[in-house]
Amino acid sequence: MKLNLLNKSTKLFLTLNDIANELSLNKESAKVTANRYTKSGSLIRIKRNFYLTESRFKELKESEIFQIANFIEVPSYISLLTALSYYGITTQQSQSVIESVSLKRTKNLIIKNIEFRFLKVKQSFYSGFIRTDNFFIAEPEKAFADAIYLTSIGKYSLDFEAINFKKLNVNQINLYLENSNRITIKFWNKLCKRYKI
Repeated sequence: MKLNLLNKSTKLFLTLNDIANELSLNKESAKVTANRYTKSGSLIRIKRNFYLTESRFKELKESEIFQIANFIEVPSYISLLTALSYYGITTQQSQSVIESVSLKRTKNLIIKNIEFRFLKVKQSFYSGFIRTDNFFIAEPEKAFADAIYLTSIGKYSLDFEAINFKKLNVNQINLYLENSNRITIKFWNKLCKRYKI
């Protein structure tokens, strides 16, 4: 069966060219085949002309799911609750939701059982992330600063009771928040008093 050839691919994503090459098809036939396999559920469309096989999707590691998030919305980086959970800073967990910060737009995309959420921040606040294991993720303090910023402007909600503040560098958070606004700084100061940070 042709699908077995696609399942053997070691690539994270399959493009139409990959499908054409693997199945010895021309590009038009590859497009028809991709559409047919997508309708049957054997292929999962990540974005235009990029696919994952169903069997590959079931075996995704956390780092590969993060790579997919980065790929869906460019530029973006993993942040907020997803990053805070990754670093062990919160007791809150949400394995079926991957949260990222983006520069272009706020959007949600559900692929199978995973919801990818992207929240837009202003250009001057788009910083403080690193590349590790082929994905971009906020540094711990920046993930928290992103949550403070977006919560303070009414675009996000974080359970601050679940945060282990001892694992965060307050001075680094203050540096990141310098690029926010007065509303965010005021909100952060209230959090500091409330949680004796």
